[in-house]
Amino acid sequence: MSNHKGPLLKVENLKMHFSLKRGLLDKQDKVVKAVDGVSFEVHKGRTLGIVGESGCGKTTIGKCILRIHQASSGKIFFNGQDILGMSERNFSKIKRKMQMIFQDPYGSLDPRQSAFSIVKETYVEDRKRQPARVVKEEVEKLLVRVGLPVELGIRYPHELSGGQRQRLGIARALATDPELIICDEPVSALDVSIQAQIINLFKQLQRQMQLTYIFIAHDLAVVRHIADRVAVMYLGRFVEHMDAAELYSNPLHPYTKSLLSAIPIIDYDAERQRKRIILKGEVPSPINVPSGCAFHPRCPVASSICAEVVPGLEDIGNGHYVACHHLDLAREMVMIGPQSQKPA
Repeated sequence: MSNHKGPLLKVENLKMHFSLKRGLLDKQDKVVKAVDGVSFEVHKGRTLGIVGESGCGKTTIGKCILRIHQASSGKIFFNGQDILGMSERNFSKIKRKMQMIFQDPYGSLDPRQSAFSIVKETYVEDRKRQPARVVKEEVEKLLVRVGLPVELGIRYPHELSGGQRQRLGIARALATDPELIICDEPVSALDVSIQAQIINLFKQLQRQMQLTYIFIAHDLAVVRHIADRVAVMYLGRFVEHMDAAELYSNPLHPYTKSLLSAIPIIDYDAERQRKRIILKGEVPSPINVPSGCAFHPRCPVASSICAEVVPGLEDIGNGHYVACHHLDLAREMVMIGPQSQKPA
């Protein structure tokens, strides 16, 4: 265990640009700016939620941290060590302390192996000298810890339900004794009732094992139950970054407000009365990101400066960062949402 006193993970100005070969009618190669200069840090035992529409670059951040993608530029520090500057050999020594849980558990599990074998394969990779009896006991403990009966160990992924497969994916991630787990939309493919069970499991494991999460999602209603801080992402950049409680009590960026207004409210009268912010148009292609603020073509308070100048993340106090040229106008965007429901 490292004695590093700072954040477990620190990311500085991370960029991930993909080059596309030019076509017959293109004069030059095109570049997809999947991640275009994001910075954040996550302390041990805490959870950062990253939210945004599909294609905004959320998953790419996770893959850059794990070096599945080789970042174009920037720095990533894990326990104080610059992992992007490491050789593959040195990185292999610490990468088991970082794991990823995927959106589609079935697609990430080997269909030819039983549940027990899937977890065992990961567990014994760096514990080859342990007796078979000890390995069996530890793998069974992992299955029980994530809520799977030991008897299910003989079953194959196709014989498990969606929730059981996701629990198996979590057990496999825990088999390496990780410190950081990147959760890539881990509940979006599950029924609502199962989503709640998996979220509660994540929180329980975090308390028991002091795990650190990066929780990637597009649903702010899910993120509010697990994240300590939330970063709202749009076309490769963070547009707002704040404590989770602040997100729901004082959202400021027009894009954040639009996402919150899309969350259904159980209260029938409040649902009828609230003002929903409907964005115009579709998310632009990351190949042709709009100039200035990428959100300006869809923003209800945009002006000419928004099309010309990229707004920086500005600290407005209490660790609340917003990237918007017109904060005063954004504050006036009235919305009755889950954070401010009117009494029936």
